[in-house]
Amino acid sequence: MIEFPKVISIPLADWIDAIMNWLLTNMEQIFDIIRFIILQVMLSFENLFTMVPWFIIIILVFLAGWKFLGKWYDGFAFALMLFLIGTFGYWELAMLTLSIVFAAVIFSLLIGLPIGIVMARSDRAESIIKPILDGMQTMPSFVYLIPALMFFGLGKVPAIIATIIYAVPPVIRLTNVGIRTVDKEAVEAALAFGATPRMVLFDVQLPLAKPSIMVGVNQTTMMALAMVVIGSMIGAKGLGMEVLLSINRIEVGRGFEAGISIVLLAIIIDRLTHSFAKNDYTNSTEK
Repeated sequence: MIEFPKVISIPLADWIDAIMNWLLTNMEQIFDIIRFIILQVMLSFENLFTMVPWFIIIILVFLAGWKFLGKWYDGFAFALMLFLIGTFGYWELAMLTLSIVFAAVIFSLLIGLPIGIVMARSDRAESIIKPILDGMQTMPSFVYLIPALMFFGLGKVPAIIATIIYAVPPVIRLTNVGIRTVDKEAVEAALAFGATPRMVLFDVQLPLAKPSIMVGVNQTTMMALAMVVIGSMIGAKGLGMEVLLSINRIEVGRGFEAGISIVLLAIIIDRLTHSFAKNDYTNSTEK
């Protein structure tokens, strides 16, 4: 009576394994196409970051921080952070990490924004997608490595796939919330002047929801960066691999340098993307 009866069991693991085997057998070509597209986008970012001289990137980050945050010393702080990463000897690995993060964020936005719009325009879609997002955000991130590894093998592509699954929920949720919280009077006024639903979406709702959407972009980017160490477990090179190697070899100094480098990248990305949302909010309130 103490133990749960073994006769009452749901073979969920067997069902999932059967589905995975069917997908591997019947959809191999589709996975090859997805792998090719993701790899090409990631390699484009990688070539961009690795071919541009380091001092040019530092200058561009300085100018971006100055322009978007409005203070020259913010830009100087960002430039100094990148310079420190270079002094640790991790410049190339940092650029590889950024290429993976940028590729994952691009695909997350391509997937997340349309789904968020669908959720905002349909209560039924919202009721179906919300529990899925809850599951995606509460599932341990290591679990995402298993299907990505099975479908795409070792390397950068499965790491990006796992990162997309982990990072896409915030932009979906905040796109949905942003559109739903748009002033109803603005929507009614647009409809009264003869605007079509498509015009209302693109000319009224999305512009007014932009601050919320940009917060979603910020959170998605930060979550993608948080996956770099986990992605390194299946072959994604970069700063995450350095952290993993330092753990395996118990090299505290090496792990500290790589960890600090990830933190510095996170600070730069967070402040810049947050400034976009802040500027959009300020502009919308002024209007």
